[in-house]
Amino acid sequence: MNMEDAKFIVKDEKGVEKEYYKLFTFDSDETGKSYIAYTDNSTDEKGNVIIRANTYDPTGQDLSLQPLTSDKEWKVIENILISTQEQLREQMAKESSESNEDGTNNE
Repeated sequence: MNMEDAKFIVKDEKGVEKEYYKLFTFDSDETGKSYIAYTDNSTDEKGNVIIRANTYDPTGQDLSLQPLTSDKEWKVIENILISTQEQLREQMAKESSESNEDGTNNE
């Protein structure tokens, strides 16, 4: 998926439109809800990219994003983000190792 396919617009409570990029969606058997994680690529004071998460209707009948309502939901999101981050690190390390082995390292 390219970034244009992942782009969507959300109107805030004042009606101001803001552009976001979908990182991933998933369904949780634990909570019985569907979630979306997304970002506008803004960063916090430490330089970390801010990631937002909400529940959503995967059928598309209701296009509104709903807030997470429990600590359990936040924990589910946190676990998915940690797992995804670890998978990305492993993939990057593997790709780096493979490029070093075949001499395609750009250094």
